[in-house]
Amino acid sequence: MAHVGAGEKRDNDMATTSTPAADQRGMSLDEVLALPATVNVVTAARALGIGHNKAYDLIKAGQFPVRTLTMGSTVRIPTAALWEALGIGSLRQ
Repeated sequence: MAHVGAGEKRDNDMATTSTPAADQRGMSLDEVLALPATVNVVTAARALGIGHNKAYDLIKAGQFPVRTLTMGSTVRIPTAALWEALGIGSLRQ
């Protein structure tokens, strides 16, 4: 939900909590292959074609399909493990 500052009004009919459609689509093979060594949960979720909330729920339940690296409150996903989960790990060898 967008922050509404003092003196500002928000039209409830126009308010939205969703992201643009372009952010909702999955990633192309080229996009997945171009990822850095580790990615955040949102990027990994997009590559897997799931929402970030679902990804965080799966991580919390220990059921995320990719190995995660937890450093304090930060969670990173090794890209090589993501490629393997997607069945494209052999394309990078």
